[in-house]
Order: sequence, then C-alpha cells, then structure tokens
Amino acid sequence: MKLYNFFRSSTSHRLRIALKLKGMATDYVAVDLRVDEQQRDAFKAVNPQGLVPALDTGEKVMVQSTAIIEWLEETHPLPALLPTGADARAHVRALASIVGCDIHPVNNRRILQTLRKQFGANEEAINAWCGTWISEGFDAYEALIAADTSRGRFSFGDTPTLADVYLIPQVESARRFNVDMARWPLISAIDQACSELDAFKSSVPMAQPDA
Repeated sequence: MKLYNFFRSSTSHRLRIALKLKGMATDYVAVDLRVDEQQRDAFKAVNPQGLVPALDTGEKVMVQSTAIIEWLEETHPLPALLPTGADARAHVRALASIVGCDIHPVNNRRILQTLRKQFGANEEAINAWCGTWISEGFDAYEALIAADTSRGRFSFGDTPTLADVYLIPQVESARRFNVDMARWPLISAIDQACSELDAFKSSVPMAQPDA
C-alpha cells in the first residue's frame, strides 16, 4: 500500500497512527504542501480533491482520513479502535468528532492560507485564530473525559481508541500554534501516555522522511 501524505498534516498524522496501531505497513509517498504539490495534476489524478492523505491499497485509492480509518476498523478489526457497547462507541466517536469536525476544519492549511492572502492576517493573528478554536474544543474534550468514570490512561479506558488517534495530532498542532497545554492536564496526561507507544512515537511529524 502507498500512503500519500505530508509530515505536518494533522489528517495524515492521524492516519499514520491508525495504520501503525493496526500493524499495517505502507510505502511513504510525500506530497509537499509547502509548494502546493497537492494541487498539481499528478496528485489530483490520485485524489481529485487535492487533499492529503490518500491511501492506495493496490486495488483502489481511498481518500478522507475519517473514511479510511473507518475502513481500517471494518477490515482489520483487531486491535479495535472502538470499544464494545453502543454508548461507549458513541462517546469515543464524539470525542474524535470534537477534533475532526470542530477544531481541525477551521484551522487547516486552506483556511489559514485564505486568512493570510485574502484578509492580511499575520502570524500573530493566525496563532490567535487557531488558539481560539483549539482552546474551545479542548475545553469541551477535557470536561467530557473528566466526567467519564471509566476513564483510564487514555481518552477512554486503558488502550488507545479512535479518540486518541484524533487527539494527539491536534495536540501537536496546538503546540505549533503556541497554545499552552498546561490548561488541560488530562489531555496532557493522555498525550504523555500515547507518546510511550511505538505507533504514536513513529508517527510524529518530525520522524517522517519529508520533515
């Protein structure tokens, strides 16, 4: 399999984690967002939307990290990224959605480039913009895990779940935008627990060949 991705892309980061938690190896194909390689014809032949990541399984090309991670969970169910029980699964999906639906989409590169080019935002303004939505989302995430009586070392229980796959790349992004993580001690503890696992350690942006 070939994984088309960019080292600093949060969606690429989350997919790298999921693949490695599942024990699946891929060839790393770098797509350099710094020079808009994702908008060139060669990559748009892979993903017409011009976004990373994309996963070529050898039989088909899949796009959108959420859809790919769901496919992984369905086709490679062990180790599971979702707990048993409908209520627990809904809780983990909700945590992941805070990041995937409410934080990341308003902070991704396309949005930030628009703020810079069309609205004249400088880097201080960009950091403030990102910090606003990260902080709002992390406040909710922290409150939800604090209220969960079954919480263990990770976002749910004592093994990584879909929630952690989404959370950790967003923590990495928060640091890049100078957000002080001391505000969220539970999230910070989860980040520390994840950093001890090979799947997370080997997936960090600066460990990638295009970093």
